[in-house]
Amino acid sequence: MNLKLIKRNVFTFVKIISTMLITSAIGLESWNIYATISNTNLPSSLNPIFWIERFAMTTHFLESIIAAFYAPSRKKMPIKYATYTFFVGTIGLLELFSSENDS
Repeated sequence: MNLKLIKRNVFTFVKIISTMLITSAIGLESWNIYATISNTNLPSSLNPIFWIERFAMTTHFLESIIAAFYAPSRKKMPIKYATYTFFVGTIGLLELFSSENDS
């Protein structure tokens, strides 16, 4: 099997999973904010999950800032590519920086 085909398939799989997990993290954080506003207690067993999702959201946010900064130099729209990178994570940055070598 071709190495590029394997890489493309793995990247596609990771993009789908990452998008689903980040969307779920947004929903989870929205639920947490709603619970705080309405003075509802959440189960304390969810605290580790909240810390993991906050770490992931922060990491993806920082990656999206990097993507927005470098996107114009790669002839890409900053907001569009930052949003894409926020949802897919590091793969968005890898694609952004590999496009320099492919062009």
